[in-house]
Amino acid sequence: MEIRTLRYFLAVAREENMTRAAELLHVTQPTLSKALKALEEELGKKLFERHSFSISLTDEGMLLRDRAEDLITMADKIEREFLTLDDITGGDLYLGLGESYQIRYLAREIRTLKNLYPKLRYHITSGDTEQVTEKLDKGLLDFAVLCDTPDAKKYRYIEFPEADVWGVVMPEDCELARKERIRADDLIGLPLFTSEQSWKNDIPRWCGDRIGELNLDGSFRLSYNASIFVMEGLGYQLTFDKLVNTAKGSGLSFRPLEPRLETRLYLIWNKYQTFTPIAERFLNQIKASFTVNQSAM
Repeated sequence: MEIRTLRYFLAVAREENMTRAAELLHVTQPTLSKALKALEEELGKKLFERHSFSISLTDEGMLLRDRAEDLITMADKIEREFLTLDDITGGDLYLGLGESYQIRYLAREIRTLKNLYPKLRYHITSGDTEQVTEKLDKGLLDFAVLCDTPDAKKYRYIEFPEADVWGVVMPEDCELARKERIRADDLIGLPLFTSEQSWKNDIPRWCGDRIGELNLDGSFRLSYNASIFVMEGLGYQLTFDKLVNTAKGSGLSFRPLEPRLETRLYLIWNKYQTFTPIAERFLNQIKASFTVNQSAM
């Protein structure tokens, strides 16, 4: 199975049309059809359903699409890494990030690094712990940011200088917004939003056995999307402070939880990772920066 053939396959899967895919790939349609037929024969599975004016993926085709996307991403990453091994002016960084205002620390260091190495390029994948660690484990990322304590058997890591504080985002004119802090009793019977990961791991740290008295009405991986639902009056969002605009006039308010609930953030990488020069420089810079910030606190 050749990388080129997988690129052909992904183009057809994306366009759902052989003619358009051939034009984008700058190959003839017979060449493309022959390559895909050979791929189906090699795998022993039918990958496409051919219709009069379009093509759709079979179940086997959808499975290959998911695998092929990872393989192509990895192939591109390897190619760029080798092209920049001797390039002291730049290179590519691949990061998987969870949501936190502390991501600003990484952004600042990337800005500093880019001033030193103008050809630096960065590629950001956003997601929860499961999503970013899966890509990190596959070698698709150099680093990931987690809101969970890392597995020391698999990863090396640095703790961020601060902790994220939990609270509730709510309409600014609701009765709950009159309180300075929110206790579990205040949330009983209310429709709540947070991520499934947080509902399972973080919220029980705060309310203990009373988690059964609370109602998770909807789950979100992105805080901004959840805040839109809050704005529309669908419920109350459990999230970190400073992720959602709750300034006066925004229509939303944030109130911290009582007792106080905090979550630490970690920058992680694979234990036996081999870094490109630019990734090594980035890590050394982050270590130095985090040490200075933690000393100043």
